[in-house]
Amino acid sequence: MTDPTQDDAGNSSAGNQSAPPPPPPPTPANSDTPKGPPPVKPGDNVPQGGLDPTQVFASPPPPPPKAQGDDAKNPKDSGPPSPPKAHGLTDEQLKEKGYDEEDIRILKEVGDFRFGDYTSTLTNDNISLPAHAETQFDEQEFLVYLRGSISLTRDEKWRIIQAIPKLSQFQIDELKKILTDEKKKFAELSPKHLLQLQKLEQKHSEDWKDLQSVTVQQGARDEEKQQAEEIRKQLGL
Repeated sequence: MTDPTQDDAGNSSAGNQSAPPPPPPPTPANSDTPKGPPPVKPGDNVPQGGLDPTQVFASPPPPPPKAQGDDAKNPKDSGPPSPPKAHGLTDEQLKEKGYDEEDIRILKEVGDFRFGDYTSTLTNDNISLPAHAETQFDEQEFLVYLRGSISLTRDEKWRIIQAIPKLSQFQIDELKKILTDEKKKFAELSPKHLLQLQKLEQKHSEDWKDLQSVTVQQGARDEEKQQAEEIRKQLGL
């Protein structure tokens, strides 16, 4: 299990492909820029009423994933999206559909893995959203999209959850749109990216499980603190 005090690093491998890759890590802040207080992490106390949205990201979030071939600096990834699982096609049939040798090699290596497979097996257990009287949305669906993101770090996902009470309906809707677009664009990449996506998704799946564990631990500490406070009151302390 990851150390509950870990920082927001962890996506550095996301931007090292020549073709349109999963998003690169956030751009480091300029060394001359005054540094504010460190961002809160899972397990830290959150102000009553939720976390201010400006405190969500440790550094500017990465740009959204680019569509196939829209970056002139990188070779175009003009191949078709990955075929369905257990497609049953021969190498020759795959070539006829536009897949090249590298596509075919990686398809054999990853087997039936397709982007979204790992996060689809996760649950939202022990992850709950704070009350949000000013907004309406499907909480469980929102968490499904959030846990499936490979652009956001574990800590950023936690801070988004803590900021829910202070987000407007427009911000909620836009965030959901960004998360759904991310999933769609990654799923549309050619098989060349499946190995990298597999590794990233495995890591982010473990991060989500870790966040669930940290949340349980925090809940237990909060309960113990509340019980101790009640005992002090009963004793007149």
